[in-house]
Amino acid sequence: MNKKIIQTDKAPAAIGTYSQAVKINDTVYLSGQIPLDPGTMEIVEGDITAQITRVFENLKAVAEAADGDLDDIVKLNVFLTDLSHFPIVNEIMANYFTQPYPARAAIGVSALPKAVDVEMDAIMIVTEYYSS
Repeated sequence: MNKKIIQTDKAPAAIGTYSQAVKINDTVYLSGQIPLDPGTMEIVEGDITAQITRVFENLKAVAEAADGDLDDIVKLNVFLTDLSHFPIVNEIMANYFTQPYPARAAIGVSALPKAVDVEMDAIMIVTEYYSS
């Protein structure tokens, strides 16, 4: 097993006992991202649109640190404290992903870390090609 810990300062530092992502062979497990600004480690100002956008930006930064991009995500989990915000997730997600879209789940939860309204985690496949 080839295990690598993924870390980037372009996404928020872990606020607990976890890594931003872990790569096992060609599979990358991205930890949950909340709308923290990586520079200030503060919740972004603004409405749910700003929060969702920041979460996608954080996921994008971690994906890139793992030598991939958002289109390499095969499974996305979205956690929302208010499922009525799901259409906004769809709208913003269309700006970050192209078809075919990843498999996805949307889960309504009562609370998230730092009292945010959205968190997302993902599984990504990154195949490394070597030329001879």
